[in-house]
Amino acid sequence: MTRPDDWHLHLRDGAMLNAIAPESARDFGRAIIMPNLLPPIVTSTQALSYKKRIMAALPDGSNFKPLMTLYLNERTDKDDLSRAHASGLVIAAKLYPAGATTNSEGGVKDFHKLQPILEHMAEIGMPMCVHGEVTDLDVDIFDREAVFIDRILDPMRRRVPDLKVVMEHITTEEGAEYAKSAPGKLAATITTHHLMINRNHILSGGLRPHYYCLPVAKRETHRLALLKAATSGSECYFLGTDSAPHTDALKENACGCAGIFSATNTVSCLAEIFEAAGALDQLENFTSLSGPKFYGLAPNIDKIHLTKGAPITFPECIKTHLGPVTVFDPGIDLHWQVSNQSVKKQKRLFT
Repeated sequence: MTRPDDWHLHLRDGAMLNAIAPESARDFGRAIIMPNLLPPIVTSTQALSYKKRIMAALPDGSNFKPLMTLYLNERTDKDDLSRAHASGLVIAAKLYPAGATTNSEGGVKDFHKLQPILEHMAEIGMPMCVHGEVTDLDVDIFDREAVFIDRILDPMRRRVPDLKVVMEHITTEEGAEYAKSAPGKLAATITTHHLMINRNHILSGGLRPHYYCLPVAKRETHRLALLKAATSGSECYFLGTDSAPHTDALKENACGCAGIFSATNTVSCLAEIFEAAGALDQLENFTSLSGPKFYGLAPNIDKIHLTKGAPITFPECIKTHLGPVTVFDPGIDLHWQVSNQSVKKQKRLFT
């Protein structure tokens, strides 16, 4: 099958970047890199510097291409945005509501102040990626995505109808329904983990910090709605892993960080769940074709092979100089091996 892309990825920086970048580069051709570092990536100069650090962290011979983004706020420079997009350095800009997730303190507080910037992005054809949750304390954490759509996103899109928008890491049936309401102008990424876990995985039998992420996993009915969307073949949905590494020390404490690190085993996980859903024929659309089409890019030229055999053992963690980073545990056996070369085992899916 066509080599997949990851349309929502966190690589961090420094020692963490150096340790985990090869995990994504192994299976993916490209990835949209999230800009929520400290300090965030708000200018083209910062984006170029970060891209160089990512390239330096890749294994020798890697063809992995980081697609850079800028961190939107009320002070974003429109001219710098234009130059970054026209040069091909920056593919999109990311909107974080202030306080919605990791390192989002510098995000947007007054969405109306973004109006001139969003209109400019629509004019130059630059997509906006959005973390779609309100942060109001009076809104239940399990309702924040649906409220964001009604209160913030839909009115924003009505004010700027030509703006291309990607709803990042949707987690609800409402999100999946809304994402298909404007084909070509609106789309959504879906993570591997939100296709596999619900909120019981976080809370049942004890607190499971390595299943805690934002947006938080929801009820099983929502997981099933996401699975239906991902396996539908609709171009409105594509893979964005939101793979987000934190050391175990930062996850396993009284105020654990939000984020699930899934880069290592994502493709195998997806093959497993698409097969279980009877939709292996839609895996390539979801992972490799729909994302590039929305962003106006060609699919990757090279291929990967998926071969089914005996259960595969993935590492439980990735060792970094900052400490171990636990790899996502899907809770089921994984049988699909990813390879760049022809392999002979029990069953080959795509070549």
